Amino acid sequence: MKEPLKSKTNSQVWIVENGRVRSHLDRLATEEPLEIRLIAGESQQTVAVTMRTPGNDFELAAGFLYGEGVIRRRSDIRRMTHCLDRGVAVENRDNIVNVELSPELLPDWRSLERHFYTTSACGVCGKASLEALSLRDCSPIALGQSVTDRVLYSLPEQLRSAQRVFAATGGLHAAALFDTTGQLLAVREDVGRHNAVDKLIGWALLGERLPLSDRVVLVSGRSSFEILQKCLVAGAPIICGVSAPSSLAVALAKEFQITLVGFLRDRRFNVYAGMERINVVSELL
Repeated sequence: MKEPLKSKTNSQVWIVENGRVRSHLDRLATEEPLEIRLIAGESQQTVAVTMRTPGNDFELAAGFLYGEGVIRRRSDIRRMTHCLDRGVAVENRDNIVNVELSPELLPDWRSLERHFYTTSACGVCGKASLEALSLRDCSPIALGQSVTDRVLYSLPEQLRSAQRVFAATGGLHAAALFDTTGQLLAVREDVGRHNAVDKLIGWALLGERLPLSDRVVLVSGRSSFEILQKCLVAGAPIICGVSAPSSLAVALAKEFQITLVGFLRDRRFNVYAGMERINVVSELL
């Protein structure tokens, strides 16, 4: 699928090299705000504002709402549209997504009064603790699916090859979904790691592909608590990152029996939790 033009922005830069200056037209990853509005009956409320790269906005909204427990299944969403309100400037309408819930679903508006503000760097500020995940009925992920080290070795290169916008800008994170044989199923990019994961999970939700019980998720940077939380809610048993996880991400992985892999690159990786899902079949170097 061709990426929308808005995902990249042209910018003039000056390159200084060996005492010489030259002008160059560079391509940057676009960063713009996205407001997610929830509609239930006659009520409407903004539940999130996130800085993101335009594209796959409906998936981002669906994945965010699913990860926060506002919706539980595809049928909870009646429809999603970009804002068409007359009071909103035309150039801003693509930066607002209206999510209309099914008539039988009535959200707890009081609990949603804490408006989220997210950024491309840290995700939702003031995230809940591990105890809050237990209160949301998140259960440890059952053992069953496993993956070989050979399959894991192959994932980073597949991700790099699929990152179209990153290749043009060098400024985006990505989240990819694989099956346990290493087949690439989907990739989503964004200036924020958590947004890329929301888009990926939103893709799975809207396509009725949840839970991700026999899938492997790979993120292009570090694995944070928030990324682990989103993958836990989606039922993903194996989470990999090309750099280190955070301490709270490791604690969450151990608490909920998630296999957490870090520093996945150059035919090596670290396993921080859930080693029992990794089958080592490659010969020792």
